[in-house]
Amino acid sequence: MSVQDLLLGERQALIRMRLDLSGRVIAAELAQELGVSEDTIRRDLREMAASGFCQRVYGGALRISPASTTMNERMTIGGARKAALARAAATLVPAGATVFLDAGSTNLALARALPAGQGLTVATNAPAIAAALLERDLTTIQLGGLIDARLGAAIGAKAMRDAEALRPDILVLGVCGIDPEAGVTAGSFEEAEFKRFLASRSRTVMVVATNDKLSTAAPYSVVPLSRVAQVVIEADADDEEAAALKVAGIETLRAG
Repeated sequence: MSVQDLLLGERQALIRMRLDLSGRVIAAELAQELGVSEDTIRRDLREMAASGFCQRVYGGALRISPASTTMNERMTIGGARKAALARAAATLVPAGATVFLDAGSTNLALARALPAGQGLTVATNAPAIAAALLERDLTTIQLGGLIDARLGAAIGAKAMRDAEALRPDILVLGVCGIDPEAGVTAGSFEEAEFKRFLASRSRTVMVVATNDKLSTAAPYSVVPLSRVAQVVIEADADDEEAAALKVAGIETLRAG
């Protein structure tokens, strides 16, 4: 059977495989390859998005972000990779800066890598990050409110009110996905709203991203890439994905 003869289920299975391999598909390219119309591919992508298999974007689709586990579970995954990212990101934080570390296991690694004795003030909405900062004797501000068990952080009304008192020099966003078209995305409406508010009050935005977050989208938009000043990526991050970030005007640093 040729690719042009694929049935609906087989066609969508092939699309899912392409998403898993490259993180994105382009409708026009799939239509040409499979010998069907772009409308057919767009219908496939709409159905797949409705079933939670992909995130629709203009001209195609992106794989769904894998960041659906709890904070405690994420802390046990990829420790050495996240530590390398954290060491690289720490070099971008100037002495005397006020930093907001958003919730996330990679940002927890960054909390453990920030240098003491350089006059940093670090705020966070995540108790685990606050504890790590205090262990390093860094000036720490903890936002309050109900802790979301999945995120390991406060994102509700009390945390938003506390954040109104802050004007960070650098916001290090925790992300579910980052992509040139979808921008920075989050897994829940409330989480995205909190992150957008933080970004609106911060001078610059940094993202520290493991490979699985690149060319990936979660359901809720946080900020476009134009709002991101710096991205720290892994040493073996895909060259095309790294180039796309640079084309978007973002200072991109590879760990290691």
